[in-house]
Amino acid sequence: MENLPYHKNLIRLFLLLQCSSLLLLSSAYTLPDKYFINCGSDSDYTVNGRTFIGDNNPNFSHGRSKSVKDTHTSANTSPLYQTARIYEQPSSYELKMDSNGTYVVRLHFHAFPSSPNLSTALFNVSTANFTLLSNFGVRNISKSPFIKEFLLTINGTQFSINFTPSPDTSLAFINAIEVFLAPESFIPTNVSHVTPSGSNSTYSGFLPQLLQIVHRINVGGTELTREQDTLLRNWIADDDFLLIRDAANSSFKGIVNYQDGGPTQYTAPDLVYETAKVLNTNFSNITWRFNVSKKARHLVRVHFSDIVSISLNVLKFNLSIYGKFSWPINPYDIDMFKLAVPFKYDFVVDSDDSGFMNISVVPWNDSLKTPFLNGVEIMELMKESDWVPPMQSEQNKTHLYVIVGSVAIICILLAVVVIGLKRWKAKPTETLDCKSREGSGFGKVYEGTLRNGRKVAVKRSEPGHGQGLPEFQREIEVLSKIRHRNLVSLIGYCDEGSEMILVYEFMEKGTLRYHLYGDPKGSSSRSELSWEQRLEICIDSATGLHYLHTGVVGGIIHRDVKTTNILLDENYVAKVADFGLSKSGYLDQTQGTTGVKGSFGYLDPEYFNCFQLTEKSDVYSFGVVLLEVLCARPALDNALPREQMNLAEWGLSWQKKGQLEKIIDPFLVGKIDPNSLRKFGQTAEKCLKDHGIDRPTMDEVLYDLKYVLLLQQTAVHREPYEDSASDLPLEIPLPVVQRLPSHSVPVEEEEVPILSHDGSSTTASEVFSQLRIPDAR
Repeated sequence: MENLPYHKNLIRLFLLLQCSSLLLLSSAYTLPDKYFINCGSDSDYTVNGRTFIGDNNPNFSHGRSKSVKDTHTSANTSPLYQTARIYEQPSSYELKMDSNGTYVVRLHFHAFPSSPNLSTALFNVSTANFTLLSNFGVRNISKSPFIKEFLLTINGTQFSINFTPSPDTSLAFINAIEVFLAPESFIPTNVSHVTPSGSNSTYSGFLPQLLQIVHRINVGGTELTREQDTLLRNWIADDDFLLIRDAANSSFKGIVNYQDGGPTQYTAPDLVYETAKVLNTNFSNITWRFNVSKKARHLVRVHFSDIVSISLNVLKFNLSIYGKFSWPINPYDIDMFKLAVPFKYDFVVDSDDSGFMNISVVPWNDSLKTPFLNGVEIMELMKESDWVPPMQSEQNKTHLYVIVGSVAIICILLAVVVIGLKRWKAKPTETLDCKSREGSGFGKVYEGTLRNGRKVAVKRSEPGHGQGLPEFQREIEVLSKIRHRNLVSLIGYCDEGSEMILVYEFMEKGTLRYHLYGDPKGSSSRSELSWEQRLEICIDSATGLHYLHTGVVGGIIHRDVKTTNILLDENYVAKVADFGLSKSGYLDQTQGTTGVKGSFGYLDPEYFNCFQLTEKSDVYSFGVVLLEVLCARPALDNALPREQMNLAEWGLSWQKKGQLEKIIDPFLVGKIDPNSLRKFGQTAEKCLKDHGIDRPTMDEVLYDLKYVLLLQQTAVHREPYEDSASDLPLEIPLPVVQRLPSHSVPVEEEEVPILSHDGSSTTASEVFSQLRIPDAR
């Protein structure tokens, strides 16, 4: 009996080991067997243990294409690069997906001798949401095969790879495709965000949809081929990236001690963790310089394994980025009892305008001159392009010409644009951010003047940009169906050659954002809108959105409601603009959407997480706009402390404490009736509910905002409970908003119901018969 506790401990240990083994087995990752595709071939070919399946069979849907074979096969050329699938018109490669998650996507290109000549090909490669390659071509036949690699978030049952030949060559091709699920948690969610100036903040919720591999470096070792890597990756030796080669010595060790919860052989192969560069004691640091895109965002992953020390707890050093940001590296924070334990760090790094990124390891102090590095990966975060599948694009393009009703109008608009561009102001009045990203979007907006003296806004795509076609088409589709005093009107468009131009009514006062907190770049101060003006602007915007949701059969979901897409005319009448991301209200809720579109800070969490898009997604975004109007600050500001970065979260926290007045725009302090503010806060809070079913409709939001304005105008002092929406009498008198009319669009909502409630509609020519451009040629 005295041995019983001992036996119990053995049993507990045995059970613990069994559970640990089961846990390890359940979480184990093995390289999937699909998709590995031998394009343009009817034969399978095994490479590095993976069988590439010939795609000349009915199991693959590769669109309008044909196969081509190498006419001068060389014994040195892998069979994988002796066939190709070519595209002479826009088309798509369709793959059925079994699971959602982060996928490795590799595209193989080799321009072997053939007819047509693959070395002359020039083309774009896209997914439903991103441009993977723009104006890509393989000019040198003797060059080794090009492999372009991406990490892509795929949520849905189908994945399309779209090939669009350049008009100059009318040729695109692909030799092989790899699309397979990456290990779980391969991409981090919480990352340190580093700027070129050295500032550091937490980048929370980091789940990018597309990363392009820029560099994958085996520090201290030789080049690693696909055969030597667990995920079939290539690693390049680091010597050519060293600023001073003599500053580093190579180090090698044969055994790596992988630990639970840390990197695995799929994070990086053994051969990366078994080699390193170590600082030469005659130098103060080792610095590697990598070429990167200018002013872009990158995920930087650095790999470490202490194969240098001969005993524990003797080594600490710093990792430096751009020589300004420093991060302490202590291998013994990872494991106190073993050497050669792999660990890694991930950083989101903004590049500067030099085109280079410097990464260094620096001693902790003068007495410890043995910092080291085992590996580096740099991946660029690609920006969303909202690409439309080629076949649909071609159909829509024909349809758009029918909408205009006459080639003459296209020619007129082209003449106006081409002649007028010389007379228009050289600088853009503002760049409209058409998508959830910094940069050009569809294009820049210019102020123009027609020959009759009427001012117009002209949004012109950037030549050679390779993006914007779906936005261009969607904008015309939507604005040809709707007409409302609180929606910006389209006057016409031009689609000729590489020119894509949209002509709108001119909005004299610009964006709401500008009037709330000035130019986004901080070069201009804001104007000072009164509380009543802000409420009237919110009411106008809500009216326009309500019409979008209900005024057309099936409704239209804007999908990018934000303060830069609310424009003001000369009388501060607000109009919702930019319908390039909008969707018909008829959505198949069983399929969700192919990708989340919109702007970070405004995205409905239910849409972002579950891909269920409804009109309540616009309501959530509008709730963020309401807080932006009240607080006069951006929806997202990474320069602020963590708890203040996200306006929706920050505003709701103060609203729930009943202290919303503490974060309002200083200009409004003492100018808002407390009851008006209380009701406004309640309205914003309802809009920002986590679940769409709990949010009000835009009609209900509109009603509440009119009541908020009434409370401000009458300044009646009520008890707090009297402002509850549930206690409001239906017959409450709502204020009549008196303002000068907008002269930009003399058409009232009731005058042009493009689609009636019984489903009948006016013709496209009837819509555009109202458009006249005097004296244009």
